[in-house]
Amino acid sequence: MAVESRLAELGIELPEVAPPVAAYVPAVVTGSYVYTSGQLPFVAGTLPATGKVGDGAGLVSADDAKGYARTCALNALAAVRAELGSLDRVTRVVKLVGFVASDPAFTGQPGVINGASELLGELFGEAGRHARSAVGVAVLPLDAPVELELIVEFA
Repeated sequence: MAVESRLAELGIELPEVAPPVAAYVPAVVTGSYVYTSGQLPFVAGTLPATGKVGDGAGLVSADDAKGYARTCALNALAAVRAELGSLDRVTRVVKLVGFVASDPAFTGQPGVINGASELLGELFGEAGRHARSAVGVAVLPLDAPVELELIVEFA
């Protein structure tokens, strides 16, 4: 699989691995799987937005949150690459778990997490089709609007 070439073709540069904000590591390899820790939408070490996702004043829009989910996926892929040396070693995206800090009236979590799922499909093709959960939560670390975990298989 030529994922590294696909990244270049799409003009995507993976960020540096975000340093942990508590007592954990960004990713762990066991057997032929890489499990990432929860990845926030850090851009150059900063969250581009904070707060709950929903409709209305003072809330993060679903469209913006979808973009932040994509950023979370890029951060997760950076953690995977740091463990494997190359994303070309990934043979399958197995599972994506997405968390959306949601206003109580917001029910569009699946659409938000599509930002990550669509990116994985663009990069990995059929091997990027994955099982998934999209969960609404009251609050996320650092008041981030979105967080996700990724599990990939590699050879």
